[in-house]
Amino acid sequence: MSDHKVARLDGKTPLEYASTPNFDRLAAEGRSGLLVTVPEGFPPGSEVANTSILGYDLNEVYEGRGPLEAASIGYEMQPDDLALRCNLLTLAADGTITNHHGGHLTTEEGRELIEMLDRELGDERVRFIPGIQYRHLLVIKGGNKHITTTPPHDHPGELWRPLLAKADGDPVPEQGRMTPQETADLINSLIERSHTLLAGHPVNERHKAEGRPVANSIWPWSQGYRPSMLTLQEMYPEIRTGAVITAVDLIRGIGHYAGLRTIDVPGATGLANTNYEGKCQAAIEALRKDDFVFLHVEATDEAGHDGDIDLKVRAIQYLDSRIVGPLIDEIATWNEPVAVALLPDHATPVELRVHKAEPVPFTIWYKGIEPDDVRAYSEAQCAQGAFGTLRLMEFMHEFMNLNK
Repeated sequence: MSDHKVARLDGKTPLEYASTPNFDRLAAEGRSGLLVTVPEGFPPGSEVANTSILGYDLNEVYEGRGPLEAASIGYEMQPDDLALRCNLLTLAADGTITNHHGGHLTTEEGRELIEMLDRELGDERVRFIPGIQYRHLLVIKGGNKHITTTPPHDHPGELWRPLLAKADGDPVPEQGRMTPQETADLINSLIERSHTLLAGHPVNERHKAEGRPVANSIWPWSQGYRPSMLTLQEMYPEIRTGAVITAVDLIRGIGHYAGLRTIDVPGATGLANTNYEGKCQAAIEALRKDDFVFLHVEATDEAGHDGDIDLKVRAIQYLDSRIVGPLIDEIATWNEPVAVALLPDHATPVELRVHKAEPVPFTIWYKGIEPDDVRAYSEAQCAQGAFGTLRLMEFMHEFMNLNK
């Protein structure tokens, strides 16, 4: 949701331009600041940012996005597994990446494509496992994580061949695993072969007929082994039970390892047409019995990747009016104290269309908190907040100690 100033929006960021009376109420009645969510040396991805927001040290627990996707869809990784996030995307005839989502596939379309690829390319070493929409899982038995892979959403319009998987340096050999070069070669071969298999698939023929982008290739990235993470309950005694609400696999995966139960909301899509009211109601019901609720909305990120300024502004306003407003109106009537934190995980500037490792604005609100001088929720306003700039795990530590 965080962004840069846009000339077309009168020199304002989408947050500054959008009408957000409920965000602003939280900021005016609460305390704000900026948060560094991406540690130095890590990619500015959602798996990194959300894990650090929840209070984890990425140097200790980071294993890439693939293992989180595996956990979210119920695949229990084995010790010799290498898991990678596997996008279905669009590659153009001129050799560039058109998009990272294959024309915003439905979950049913994505499953049909991935199951075909598993039949054609899968074997005792390679498995394709369906996830949600364009987000799927590739598991390589004995694969080596010491390779470089590239997030496709960070390279729209760029040539894809220079971005193929590469072996990392000369790491110490791992017993029972392929070499990094063998792993990179296998992944690149699967990309090339998928391009051929997907070209004339009925799903893509339908997309062509409808004038939509086709999902004509896979793109595996963000590899890792099974992570070792403490649960939030083990880290914070105040959290006895917790829940995560999201339409995105990797957030479900983080929640799984963090000890949070997953709440499925019908109509939650990960796009701007998601079921905002359903997610809000699910959060309210969870707060009645759980100590901690992590509510995630993907819509502004997808709009940023698509470079759609109007959609990003609308998605921000939907979040304000259809989730944050009803949520705080409800809990304001409760006798039980509830603390709310509002923040993005990272910036996805709409004119750049990629993630940026920049501090994000946050506000913390609860009954009785002493307000600071911030009167509106935005990047610039929150920078003036009483919390100043927090880094990584400091945010969760601060949030969990507010009422003490």
